[in-house]
Amino acid sequence: MTAAETPDETTAVLDTTPADAAVETIHREMTAFARRARASAGRMHPQLSLVSYTLLGHLEERDGRRATDLAAHYALDKSTVSRQVSALQRAGLIERRVDPEDHRVQVLHLTEAGRHVLGQVTESRRAAFRERLAGWPEEDLLRFAAYLERYNAWPGGAPDEERERSALRDTYR
Repeated sequence: MTAAETPDETTAVLDTTPADAAVETIHREMTAFARRARASAGRMHPQLSLVSYTLLGHLEERDGRRATDLAAHYALDKSTVSRQVSALQRAGLIERRVDPEDHRVQVLHLTEAGRHVLGQVTESRRAAFRERLAGWPEEDLLRFAAYLERYNAWPGGAPDEERERSALRDTYR
């Protein structure tokens, strides 16, 4: 087999259905999307990795969360979340507070500095997305958003997460 005949990730596998080919395309494009997101995270703010940014965003959305909740929500290993949380705390972007309902539990919250940094990164991210999607009609944007939500909705999600996804789906209809 010559180099020209060597299959690569862009070559469709023979004897596949159109749906199989579509799944392969989805996988390839989502992988490229994830790589681009990781690479751009460092350019948005040198202090924040993509994981750190998403954790801060989740803490802001939920007005605080336990580290174990973050790990479960993002399907991350507890040690990964622990390292991220420690780094964010050392940077002064989050703080631990005792849960008023259960004094044995500590809840993570954004600090004012954390809100400021998150706001800066969020605005940079939005500008980058606006630029990339500038030529898309509104109908395509709404459909794309709904498809991403549909893809990311999984049956094992927590009940409150499913209610949130349902509310967001209603927004895009």
